[in-house]
Amino acid sequence: MGFRCGIVGLPNVGKSTIFNALTAAAAEVASYPFCTIEPNVGIVPVPEARLDALARLTKPKKVTPTTLEFVDIAGLVKGASNGEGLGNQFLGHIRDVDAIAHVVRCFADNDIAHTYGAIDPRRDVEVVNTELILADLEVLDRRFEKAKRLLRVGEKGAEEESRLLEEIKEFLDQGQPAGKFVEGAERSLPSDLRLLTALPTFYVANVDDPGETTDNQYLADLQELAQTEGTAVVVIAGKLEAEISLLTEGEQEEFRQELGLEDSGLKRLIQIGYDTLGLITFFTMVNQDLRAWTVPRGTPTLQAAGKIHSDMERGFIKAEVVSFDDLIRCGSEHNAKEKGLLKVHGKDYVVQDGDIIHFRFNV
Repeated sequence: MGFRCGIVGLPNVGKSTIFNALTAAAAEVASYPFCTIEPNVGIVPVPEARLDALARLTKPKKVTPTTLEFVDIAGLVKGASNGEGLGNQFLGHIRDVDAIAHVVRCFADNDIAHTYGAIDPRRDVEVVNTELILADLEVLDRRFEKAKRLLRVGEKGAEEESRLLEEIKEFLDQGQPAGKFVEGAERSLPSDLRLLTALPTFYVANVDDPGETTDNQYLADLQELAQTEGTAVVVIAGKLEAEISLLTEGEQEEFRQELGLEDSGLKRLIQIGYDTLGLITFFTMVNQDLRAWTVPRGTPTLQAAGKIHSDMERGFIKAEVVSFDDLIRCGSEHNAKEKGLLKVHGKDYVVQDGDIIHFRFNV
């Protein structure tokens, strides 16, 4: 399974519209709550200018981009953690993702009802965040019961875990996400404790007109809130992007120029998702197949080899590595090698963003 980003928010904020634009999928869009009953999953190629540059340089027969998975999850409402709306069914789906894209409505439209009447990004964010915190508190309560049982039988580490759970609970009770607790204490949660508020999160401000954002008070309110939290915001005109996504690539570019749009809001959304997950890209060229791969920042070469194939990891011998910048500057791998810029590394080398790697292995 690839890296997954869950799209969440209140009903009628534009989640499914943005998902459709991202994946060109046909998820149902309707102006009433809960039109998304099962989570829709779309695999989206990550825009990568370096892959295009390498393709122009090496002229491979096949070019394969790296991807992200986006999961469109039905709208949360107040009381979802207690089963309101479609409740825990969707909170459960969120636990399967690696990051959260929280869509917030920053436009007025009388034809699309808002769950709470008036548009208020701060309130909307608070409703969703509160439900995520309440859901996490339920998870902690169940974990407490397990820790108590283990403590009674003298299980090693149970006392320490109980203290940790108590500290996290106290933090959540104050309305703070678990991610802030981990960040502040410079510690990690148990690997099997999946807390929603510990997932990396960014906001998606869904606007009506991408060209008129300076006078959008809804957007200003969201950006101000995000700044205090240290959370990234990407601005996207979901409805417009969904319409553009139905055009051919050439038509899309022409339409954007007519509207005075510099780039695609979808590309920015995908890139922020990629960055929020702490991912980097490396490249391989095998049998005229140029391919981009995704790994978390800090991944050693051995694990990167396993990302491609288990045989590569099992029979790893060495990795021949040249950086993207060096290869482009030299014009060819041969020239880079002549200048001593192609390095040979062992299994502990940490892969860098933009590395072009030849894995040598023997099984």
